Amino acid sequence: MSENTKIDFIYLSEPDMIKAGVMDMEKCVDTMESMFTLLYKGDYRMAGPNSDSHGAMITFPEESPFPTMPKPTADRRLMAMPAYLGGEFQTCGVKWYGSNIANREKGLPRSILMFILNDIDTGAPMAYMSANLLSAYRTGAVPGVGARHLARKDSKVVGLLGPGVMGKTSIAAFMATCPDIDTIKVKGRGQKSLDSFIGWVKETYPQITTITTVDTLEEVVRDSDIVTYCNSNETGDVSSYPEVKREWVKPGCFLSMPAYCRLDDTMETNDVRKVLDNTGLYQAWFEEVPKPAHQYIPIIGARFMDMVDEGKLSLDQLEDLGAITAGATPGRANDEEIIILSVGGMPVEDVAWATVIYRTAIEQGIGIKLNLWDSPELC
Repeated sequence: MSENTKIDFIYLSEPDMIKAGVMDMEKCVDTMESMFTLLYKGDYRMAGPNSDSHGAMITFPEESPFPTMPKPTADRRLMAMPAYLGGEFQTCGVKWYGSNIANREKGLPRSILMFILNDIDTGAPMAYMSANLLSAYRTGAVPGVGARHLARKDSKVVGLLGPGVMGKTSIAAFMATCPDIDTIKVKGRGQKSLDSFIGWVKETYPQITTITTVDTLEEVVRDSDIVTYCNSNETGDVSSYPEVKREWVKPGCFLSMPAYCRLDDTMETNDVRKVLDNTGLYQAWFEEVPKPAHQYIPIIGARFMDMVDEGKLSLDQLEDLGAITAGATPGRANDEEIIILSVGGMPVEDVAWATVIYRTAIEQGIGIKLNLWDSPELC
């Protein structure tokens, strides 16, 4: 019996991704919610011994005998992030992550990303796609899932640190899940990024009636219903990470933290609910880096792992977002509780959103078909 050995796949440029709906935040939030429920059920795999690793990263030494070897400059990452996702997805793939904060001086994004989606049976490529928007929207959609379940339903005021890409997609997700939002307070480093953000908000969300630039973290946090830190910086000195003080935090506040963050002692107490996007992800990180982990992984969930290691917190006091989306753990219980969500980012999110975009592209004839081979030379 002869078999068809021909393998074709599609290439999706960034404009192709846009045509296929990669910027449809409401649909992305729904997709991430389905993904989190599969995580809770265990129908997924990522890398590492516990199948929860963020990925494999190349690191560079401070000093090298090779003059052409890159230096470990701020946010330099060369990283492969593979995952499999079951359920209605039944696909696998890997995101290649190239990042250097110095890219901004060249007019480029900090990160330049590509994603390959594969058939789970044969491993054959199905799509090779631009992944900057893919990654940005799935990253923003996770705080949207959190807000859907953990923010007050009448949330109106968002406090934002960092008006860049992550800040914009987080706001897009909050707008998709909390329609009463009408006020944004934003703190940024420079006027250029603030002007870009304000212009984007005015054009995209005319229902926002008040946009205020603020100068301090206290102003970002105080009186906000939703707080999110979306800043970038260098790791290593935890004291330089932007802080959240309990005295600033409004009762009932939902804090979504996908970036650098530290809490004062009173924010670390047990009456503040601590939710992780995936506990296993932080356990994997904790095993992979020196201690304290928060020094190397600036996301607040790494601090929670340090607290467990120090005996200040038990593992069962941490909640998983997947358990909440699956209905196994309650979402917000009342209008007074303070809830903080640590958002680390996982390759299963890329697989989920890439699969949805790929299927849309196939249905609508978007992208360029490329041929791998008609029949393999070696078999």
